[in-house]
Amino acid sequence: MSELKLPSLNKVMITGRLTRDPEVRYIQTGVAVAKLGLASNRYIRDRDSASGWKEETCFVDVTAWRELAERCADSLKKGSSVLVEGRLQSRSWEDKETGKKRTGLDIVADRVQFLDRRGDGQSAPAYAGGGQSQSAAPGGSSQGDGDDIPF
Repeated sequence: MSELKLPSLNKVMITGRLTRDPEVRYIQTGVAVAKLGLASNRYIRDRDSASGWKEETCFVDVTAWRELAERCADSLKKGSSVLVEGRLQSRSWEDKETGKKRTGLDIVADRVQFLDRRGDGQSAPAYAGGGQSQSAAPGGSSQGDGDDIPF
């Protein structure tokens, strides 16, 4: 009897504020890729603190591709509040100082919803993304167009 294979689900939703301005680069084929730093806070009860609460912050790197990358670069800046929907992707690299192999998890964004209001009294765009999945690429590459992220 063969083992039952269950499908995997890799879906992330997170809100937070950008820790830096979006960094946009273009890969060799001209496709835009943006790197965002996101800080997401949560508050937990802490009897030892004066306020009764303790804040924990999770820092996450987010990668956006194509039009989504360009919209994020045009509309967001350090401190912007966003909701990101996407998937987790592992990466590995060699530490330049120690030579040791390192690994990390990033979010590849399918959708970024801008949560701040603009200074001119108008709402920011409801979201950037949608339509064709930003993480899907021709030829089945999970990295956009098969090139390494230029960061």
